[in-house]
Amino acid sequence: PALRRPDVIAKMSTAMNFGGKRFSPQPPERGSFPLDHMGECKEFKEIFMSCLKESKFDSSLCREHSMDYLKCRMDRQLMTKEPLQKLGFKDLVDDKSAEPHQQTDT
Repeated sequence: PALRRPDVIAKMSTAMNFGGKRFSPQPPERGSFPLDHMGECKEFKEIFMSCLKESKFDSSLCREHSMDYLKCRMDRQLMTKEPLQKLGFKDLVDDKSAEPHQQTDT
């Protein structure tokens, strides 16, 4: 068999030698992000999770909390910064930016 030949064994051991190759870290694929090991956004996560439980896991009722949690993660570089509109919060962002204008008119 090929595995008993010394030249094949030498190639296999060279291929498995990690010391010769440099590891080049890559950013996570879209949709994955580092865990919050330091608990920097724990409060936002807890509020969001409580909302989900109270709403019987109807996430549409907790979108504002979800947005706040994602903003926290982006602010602390736990995920790639993206415009909130691109993450599906266009209506919430537009509503919030419109509020000060409505308050000053009254």
